[in-house]
Amino acid sequence: MGKKEIIFTIVNVGFADEVMEKARKCGVKGGTIIHGRGTANKTAEQFFDISFSGEKEIVLMVVDSNIKDDVLKAIYEGVGLDSKGQGIAFSLPVDASVGLVDEIKK
Repeated sequence: MGKKEIIFTIVNVGFADEVMEKARKCGVKGGTIIHGRGTANKTAEQFFDISFSGEKEIVLMVVDSNIKDDVLKAIYEGVGLDSKGQGIAFSLPVDASVGLVDEIKK
């Protein structure tokens, strides 16, 4: 298995499908959507000019390292902070995993 990254994307409720649509166009096969609720103090919300509170969707995608930048760019352009989705995304390296398979070979 080649090097992998996990991309976390946090968006307002109703925008997870758009995140996945943008990611699939870059070659991502699938992801996991988790429902959550944001929280922050008013100073942080005013500084970033966004609302951290309210219902959120968190999209997790394990991707090949060589497409990570393309996926992050597509998410930013489609559902970034300046959109109604108010999305933020970041990635971390995946050092080890079990259950992930690049291809099933017969």
